[in-house]
Amino acid sequence: MESKVNKPRVIAAMSGGVDSSLAAVLMMEQGYDVIGVTIKTYNYEDVGGNSDSTCCSIDGINMARSIAEKFGFPHYVFDFSERFRKEVIDGFVEEYLSGRTPNPCVVCNQKIKWAYLIEKATSLCADYICTGHYAKVRFDKGARRFVISKGSDAAKDQSYALYGISQDNLSKTIFPLAGLTKPQVRELALKYGLASYNKPESYEICFVSDNNYMRFLKEVVPGLETRISNGEILFEGKPIGKHHGYPFYTIGQRKGLGISHSEALYVRNIDAKTNTIEVDIDERLFARRLVANHINFVKYPALSDGKIYNGKIRYKDNGADCIAKQTDNDEITVEFTNPRRAMTPGQSVVLYEDEDVVAGGIILKVLG
Repeated sequence: MESKVNKPRVIAAMSGGVDSSLAAVLMMEQGYDVIGVTIKTYNYEDVGGNSDSTCCSIDGINMARSIAEKFGFPHYVFDFSERFRKEVIDGFVEEYLSGRTPNPCVVCNQKIKWAYLIEKATSLCADYICTGHYAKVRFDKGARRFVISKGSDAAKDQSYALYGISQDNLSKTIFPLAGLTKPQVRELALKYGLASYNKPESYEICFVSDNNYMRFLKEVVPGLETRISNGEILFEGKPIGKHHGYPFYTIGQRKGLGISHSEALYVRNIDAKTNTIEVDIDERLFARRLVANHINFVKYPALSDGKIYNGKIRYKDNGADCIAKQTDNDEITVEFTNPRRAMTPGQSVVLYEDEDVVAGGIILKVLG
């Protein structure tokens, strides 16, 4: 399929939501030859819940297709469900069974949305892909590297979940919403007559649309509840109750523990090997150091010893001052100036320099 004369071609990832829909239209308005693409990431019968409400639902596909028809560009649906199951869902389950709390969106961005979409883009003779993420990408001439930066809408910034994208894939990436806020996006979508202009936000993970991880894990892992229930809840090394299954708890959790104590207690540690949950008072949930692996370097090819970065330990975290040391090619140690609460293995730590993403990785362990 050859690109239209003198027009660079872009694959627009379209979920059917307002952000990705407007991104596709803006690319067309800027003179690109647009091909809309919606990816099917899972089979509904494999995940349960109310899957019809997610971004990858039949309704989402139909919305994306109708917008493509309205603006006169082609639209395709690609079935990535087998790859998604292996790369994202299986990893998600494995992490929970190991006592960790995963962030599947980070994995999906790196291994599905970019890796496979760019593969499809190449087959369609496209120069770029674009998405509706709230983030910025630019080429730094001095460092000769592509850099991800925070989007203009601080409340919607998604740079934290994009740190894993490779340099080669960033070179083929456009974020049309980089300089827009969410209200501006909805206003423009209404101006262009997009039916998705007032579509509600989707906050849950797409394949756990009811946000019920307990239900999901029980359904996809036969016999899980019988195998792991009735383990001990420990406080200061002594059992004070029984839990329903260690994968159903997260670090920092207070509600739903089913225990009583003179002080408020929170989950401090999850031990899959012993099938135990350790709880403690809030003050003991704070730590300064962590080790992370699966590192991707973005702004620079390596870290600078002694340099102060702003480190985020979860998506909604504002970040805090820290220094980071590279211990090998795929592992870093991060030390925060002040203790951080409930740092969680399985989540990502992302280092920033001002607005720019420097590097990020998966929290392997918390050192205290």
